[in-house]
Amino acid sequence: MLHIREAAVSDYQLIWELFSEVVSAGDTYAYSPDTTRSEAIHIWVDSPLATYVALLDGEVVGTYTIKPNQPALGAHVCNCSYMVAAAARRRGVGTLMCRHSQQEAIRLGFRAMQFNLVVSTNEEAVQLWKKLGFNIIGTLSKSFSHKEDGFVDSFVMYKWLET
Repeated sequence: MLHIREAAVSDYQLIWELFSEVVSAGDTYAYSPDTTRSEAIHIWVDSPLATYVALLDGEVVGTYTIKPNQPALGAHVCNCSYMVAAAARRRGVGTLMCRHSQQEAIRLGFRAMQFNLVVSTNEEAVQLWKKLGFNIIGTLSKSFSHKEDGFVDSFVMYKWLET
């Protein structure tokens, strides 16, 4: 059974391993594949408002962050980032983390959620976010340097959360 909770210091090594696995692929995140552990912990744990881990049978299989997308007058819109371990993909982890993040966003006072850089070749993520109510509100032409495909488009996706 999948359980999502706020990350603890004891999760940092597992978050680092997952971060490294995802980022080193060079196909979904703009972070350098050479990001160090300390840089990754700063990016994924220290900088966001909150970081969560998804556990399946007690094992960390996913993580997500939530933070304001902009300061002050834009701070009612949050930004979330998600990572799922390769071995746990296509098992609903991303779906559950996104649903959880929307509930957490509302609980934390956010009214909308925006994804700033969804790589167009990451078709599974694009379809998942659409299924969960996000709309593509902009296309950034050749804005992502994909490790294998070269320069590809990315999308800005958005969802108003308040009901």
